[in-house]
Amino acid sequence: MRIIARSTLREYWQKHPDTEQPLKAWFDDTSRANWKTPSEIRDNYANASIIANNRVVFNIKGNNHRLIVQIRYDISIVFIRFIGTHQEYDKIDATTV
Repeated sequence: MRIIARSTLREYWQKHPDTEQPLKAWFDDTSRANWKTPSEIRDNYANASIIANNRVVFNIKGNNHRLIVQIRYDISIVFIRFIGTHQEYDKIDATTV
């Protein structure tokens, strides 16, 4: 999968250094993936939440942080829509970010 944009992750882990390794691991795994359906994501990320509008919520670092992506399965692109703490996540609508 092609991920847009890694810089968003980098900026986040610079503010939250404890997320650097988990986000790098997620990036590496996702870059090597070739997901065609949401169920394929769940095969590798059992705790991922599949939500409306082709969005997926990943728990980062033991559910302390949340990563929301929007996936275009037809062209293998993952768009990072949100990364934040669990508290910040609770204040947004994950289906529209």
